Amino acid sequence: MINRIKKHEKWYWWAIVVVELILFYSSSMTYKQQTSVPFLERHLGSNNKPFYHLLSGISFNYGGKIQSIQNDGYFHFVEFFIRKGAHFGTYFILGLFLSLALYNYFQTHKVLSVFVPWMVATGLAAFDEFHQGLTGGRTPSIYDVILDSMGALLAGLILFLVIYILTKHKKA
Repeated sequence: MINRIKKHEKWYWWAIVVVELILFYSSSMTYKQQTSVPFLERHLGSNNKPFYHLLSGISFNYGGKIQSIQNDGYFHFVEFFIRKGAHFGTYFILGLFLSLALYNYFQTHKVLSVFVPWMVATGLAAFDEFHQGLTGGRTPSIYDVILDSMGALLAGLILFLVIYILTKHKKA
């Protein structure tokens, strides 16, 4: 397993570069360029609101603002989940590739094989939010950095667990 990771290390680094380019491009776009609300309205229509009854019972505070259908409307509330899912998912992928790319450097210090990629991803998330703050109509959010960080941490922990199980299983 370890040899397999080492063999593909350069590809993990390339994947990291691609993910970072996508993130940089995305944080360069204004909200108006990025919003999916018109797409949702066009394809779902005003009468077709899947899971409306389920979603209408959900309300929570995110970044000092109450998120709910009552406050934002159905399409903006759905878009909120899409955008935050994209944050978490993108940094999950980034965290996975960082963990794979750096894994061989920390074979003797297993905790560092999760901690260092997580901290690198968190730093990149903070930089991305800073960059987003330089873009018109966008505001940086520490809550997004935390969400991004958790995506990267989960990826590192899952990879660590999978490698641990496969290594133990192979020895048995």
